[in-house]
Amino acid sequence: MNKKFKDIAEQALIVSTIFILFLLLFESKLVVPVWLQPVGRMHPLFLHFPIVLLLLALGMEFFRFNPANTANTFYRTFLTNFWLIGALSAAFTVIMGIFLSKETGYEGETLPWHKWTGIAVFFLAAIGYWCRSMAWYQAPVAKGLALVTTLCVVLAGHYGSVLTHGDNFITGPILKSAPVPLEEAIVFNDVIQPIFEQKCVSCHNPDKLKGELMLTDAKSILKGGKTGKLFVAGQPEISLLLQRIHLPSEDKKHMPPIGKSQLNPQEIALLSLWIKAKADFTKKVIDLPLNDSLRLIASTFLSPVEREEEQFDFAAADEETIQKLTTEFRSIAPLARESPALAVNFFNKTAFNSEKIKELKEIKEQVVFLNLAKMPVKDADISQITAFENLQKLDLNFTDITGKGLKELTSLKQLKNLSISGTKVTMKDLQAVIPNFKSLNTIVVWNTGLTIEEIRQLQKSHPRIRFIEGFKDDGKNPIKLNPPQVKNKSTVFNEPVLVQLAHPVKGVQIRFTTDGTEPDSVKSAIFTNQTVIKASTNIRAKAYKEGWFGSDEVVFDFFKRTYVPDSVRLLLPLNRVHQAEGAKSFFDQKLGTFNANSPAWANNWAGVRNNDLALMAEFKKPILLSSVELRIMEETETGIFPPESIEVWGGNSPDQLKKIAVIKPSIPTKYRTHLLQAVGGKFKPQTVSYLKIVAKPLSKMPEWHGGKGKPALLLVDEMFFN
Repeated sequence: MNKKFKDIAEQALIVSTIFILFLLLFESKLVVPVWLQPVGRMHPLFLHFPIVLLLLALGMEFFRFNPANTANTFYRTFLTNFWLIGALSAAFTVIMGIFLSKETGYEGETLPWHKWTGIAVFFLAAIGYWCRSMAWYQAPVAKGLALVTTLCVVLAGHYGSVLTHGDNFITGPILKSAPVPLEEAIVFNDVIQPIFEQKCVSCHNPDKLKGELMLTDAKSILKGGKTGKLFVAGQPEISLLLQRIHLPSEDKKHMPPIGKSQLNPQEIALLSLWIKAKADFTKKVIDLPLNDSLRLIASTFLSPVEREEEQFDFAAADEETIQKLTTEFRSIAPLARESPALAVNFFNKTAFNSEKIKELKEIKEQVVFLNLAKMPVKDADISQITAFENLQKLDLNFTDITGKGLKELTSLKQLKNLSISGTKVTMKDLQAVIPNFKSLNTIVVWNTGLTIEEIRQLQKSHPRIRFIEGFKDDGKNPIKLNPPQVKNKSTVFNEPVLVQLAHPVKGVQIRFTTDGTEPDSVKSAIFTNQTVIKASTNIRAKAYKEGWFGSDEVVFDFFKRTYVPDSVRLLLPLNRVHQAEGAKSFFDQKLGTFNANSPAWANNWAGVRNNDLALMAEFKKPILLSSVELRIMEETETGIFPPESIEVWGGNSPDQLKKIAVIKPSIPTKYRTHLLQAVGGKFKPQTVSYLKIVAKPLSKMPEWHGGKGKPALLLVDEMFFN
């Protein structure tokens, strides 16, 4: 190292030592100004530099007094320079760390350990550098100093990783608890909390309390943070947790922040469904209804640890034999990839007879699942079924079997799951045969003659067997219908369109309105699949059925499209995150949604924030233009606002356009529920071949908004002319 440079570095080391001592003495009175905070935030970025330099220097110091190294001038000079640079860079890191620790969000027991072990590294390195040339500094002292300083480096790094990644970041994979079986899993403990631990706790723990929010336990999660409660039970759409997750990734409030591991769609769906289900902290997964979305996704989330893939001790059937036995009324397929076990399904009851079962004798050893639901199977056919010695699952739903047939099935020693829904099996039949089934663990009995009390009695008598009874609509416990669904491929149309609404529950009556009023069960029109609309229409609908609560209202917006440009191009770039399909996305009849887990959210919204949304459209045949509308999303909570203005330019040449109209949509004056709406307006008809639309995002969000003064995000999915 150049002597002049070395002298400067040594002076800087002395100054740094004095400055650090000053900071430590007056730390309680230290206030870091905003302009200096970026220096402190460089601490995590810079700290790796002194670690590498010091560890290398300490390793060389340990062997410094070996005869070969003592005589090596280059070795000694190189080591001295490395030690000086390492000590000086450690000083800068300590100063940055002290500045960073004064920001909010850093507290707890770990911070002092990280702080003082880091300071110890610096002082040991600085003292060691100045003492290395003294006579008493010999091999034992050098080795001791190297070992102690190395230990401090390791401890400082460990405590730093605890601050940034949590206390089990290193040992987590080794100390990971045993998988929890699905039957024992609690929704919060075993599904939701692991998401927080993997994606959130590194910044929201007792040692690193960002936003005064801690996500390590149920009590802290319920408490929330500096900006309020984390969620509103039952309402994920207005819950802060989901709003922060769904913010654009470049937004500084987006969580997890850029650079951290992001939540995947499955994790986002689980959090949303958990909040929608009232955010229960004690409920088990299996306590949820069988068809509940949270249970289904949580079961998938847990399924890899639920059980290992079953092994079978029989050989696979010949592929040619399987192909020969597969027909238009019978399918045969492996139960799993590379598994010898086969699943057989029968279709078309008019072509069925017992011989069709008998034909499967060549694969009787491999069949473990047999589906005969809705086939005319009688007791006389059971002898053909019992030939499948390894059968584990048998579906006889809505067949003609009786208790006599059930008695024959007891010879199937491997049978675990039996479905007899819709049959005439009685309580007496089941009481007589159930004790003779050796492996049975599930019986599906819904829609049989069994009463609820009889099923409960059976369950009590045979606790090892799970009886699935299904839902019985006795009128005493009404449940709420889900809303009607629209079946039209798109609600954007060019020609008159037949509205297609449907409901999955049979016997449901759909009532609807088109005048903006809420439909009721008495006065509103009944939907009969004969409604044809010719203009843009707002359809509001509800589902009703006797013995059920009416559904929530659902709104379907149908948009009439009169003109589609022959070509269109963007004049300014879209926001990096909201590209959609570029210019063509505004005329592709694909509408966006609010659901950030849906492809329609990610793929159909085009957006701008820091520049105008500007495009040029060309019509080969001139059109008479009288109105322009943009379908937008408004979500004030996350800074998505209507445009400040919409300029319409038109003419017969792209170089000679004149301003036709300036439309100024209404801007919200307070936080309100999100909505999808078409904004725009009418004007004096103009004949145009070229049309330029300039939608200006709100340049400054209003004073009442948390992001006041910042530009709003504008999201558009479709444009409509006339």
